[in-house]
Amino acid sequence: MGQCIAPAAGVVIWGAIRDAAGIAAQQTPVFASGVSHRGPYKDGPGEIGFPVSLGNMIVHPGDLVVGDEDGVIALPAAGAAAILGRAQKKHAAEERQLETTLKGAYDGAWIDDTLGKLGCEFLD
Repeated sequence: MGQCIAPAAGVVIWGAIRDAAGIAAQQTPVFASGVSHRGPYKDGPGEIGFPVSLGNMIVHPGDLVVGDEDGVIALPAAGAAAILGRAQKKHAAEERQLETTLKGAYDGAWIDDTLGKLGCEFLD
């Protein structure tokens, strides 16, 4: 008997897809590194249940793969809960920053301070 594999919630391809508009209209998210009018290879090579390389990222079986319009990241399942907690804190901080900016109360002095500490020269 073969290994039981959960149904795919999405597809990640380190390569090009075609028919991008048709794919975008479907319910299953597809993340690809490009789009091409030429058809892809459909019959290999490939294996299931082994680590794969997507650019500089190694994805192991069981990793949690998360993506949006900006990209894709693979997280080890064992650390997913801790990573989620840190991500939620970061998101809350960014929401507060956005509220401050929209109210016109944003203070960007930290940018000049950081650049100054890095030795950047300010020209008039």
